[in-house]
Amino acid sequence: MNTIRRTRISDLLASHDFGSMVNVKGWVRTRRGSKQVNFVALNDGSTIKNIQVVVDLEKFDEEMLKLITTGACLSVDGELVESLGAGQTAEIQAREIEVLGLCDNTYPLQKKGHSMEFLREIAHLRPRTNTFGAVFRIRHNMAIAIHKFFHEKGFYYFHTPLITASDCEGAGQMFQVTTKNLYDLKKDDKGAIIYDDDFFGKQASLTVSGQLEGELAATALGAIYTFGPTFRAENSNTPRHLAEFWMIEPEIAFADLDELTQLEEEFIKYCVKWALDNCKDDLEFLNNMVDKGLIERLQKVVSTDFVRLPYTEGVKILEAAIAGGHKFEFPVYWGCDLASEHERYLVEEHFKKPVIMIDYPKEIKAFYMKQNTDGKTVQGTDVLFPQIGEIIGGSVREENYDKLMARIEELNIPMKDMWWYLDTRRYGSCPHAGFGLGFERLLLFVTGMQNIRDVIPFPRTPNSCNF
Repeated sequence: MNTIRRTRISDLLASHDFGSMVNVKGWVRTRRGSKQVNFVALNDGSTIKNIQVVVDLEKFDEEMLKLITTGACLSVDGELVESLGAGQTAEIQAREIEVLGLCDNTYPLQKKGHSMEFLREIAHLRPRTNTFGAVFRIRHNMAIAIHKFFHEKGFYYFHTPLITASDCEGAGQMFQVTTKNLYDLKKDDKGAIIYDDDFFGKQASLTVSGQLEGELAATALGAIYTFGPTFRAENSNTPRHLAEFWMIEPEIAFADLDELTQLEEEFIKYCVKWALDNCKDDLEFLNNMVDKGLIERLQKVVSTDFVRLPYTEGVKILEAAIAGGHKFEFPVYWGCDLASEHERYLVEEHFKKPVIMIDYPKEIKAFYMKQNTDGKTVQGTDVLFPQIGEIIGGSVREENYDKLMARIEELNIPMKDMWWYLDTRRYGSCPHAGFGLGFERLLLFVTGMQNIRDVIPFPRTPNSCNF
């Protein structure tokens, strides 16, 4: 073929350089037509839209034409012309076609509807579908928006370790990292595994959070954020849980609760607005095919002030709803850890807008959260969203060494490997705050998808570690 430089389909569809010779490469979505002319829909992943390639059958070898099947990869040279068909501005009159990659008739993505469950079984191919192409382009854009937001705010991107000896959440649901021979483990006289001969000389795990190391960085750089994978060995098969997922965790020196909640609101709105401004075609597709109310919901978040709601007030609202006849699966009482159904009621039915809940009972929150003067609550903050429930969890951190140690001892948290964390409270401690956003939870909201396994390329869940 002629050496015409390839042009992305997204650029061709925006071009008005009709009459020029172009080259396009991509995968066949469909092929239709008559005995004289065929119309091949080609997609290269740069946009959800296909470009139509018009193939005059008299100009091409019949044996080669048989190779143009759904899923085949083509390189096409041709003339860019104005399209007469509805819904497209440009098409290509093919002059030369080269089949770069054959696709046999066992290709599972034929032109028909496929269930999300089936597509998870072929996660290596599902990015080629319209739905997942849209989801993963939006995922990219959300990552760009996150970095832009924090960079423009003066935050530094800080890389926290994936391998750790500490359990930030205190839940113990961690994946171990070891080089030991699991068939010949050395144990002491009490049956406990001896880690002296392991790679790190101690028990090590994959991290559940970069927060603790992020706090260290904030006490030096002022404002930092992490953005990386985290791991939880939680045996949960719900549509909201993954064993491997990505977290964004900013930590800010000298911030109080008001400043923290303001940052949370600005951050979410920035990301959602970025999607509306930069992912228009993909959002319109998902709005039509996945969730009819998606774009309206996104626009409402950007234009609405979030509610600040003390936990105690939230419980009163829920108790009033129950008294009025509303049925919840899980009980409501002061001190309970609110379930997703409770959070969604507050957001979707009572306030009809996002809610930032603050001042939680200390018994249901982590040891590092700053206690209020009432002795019962802590300066925790969760951002609650429609259809999702909690999307952000954060708090002002306890900066006082004695108070933090008292809480650690009260909860019997093993701190032998966390002397370094406590040092920040001994050497120039400062007020500071931060939050964690599950990246995939944000993507669930922005895409309208219903299962968290469908917003990450290769989901890791119990009994599932393929690809």
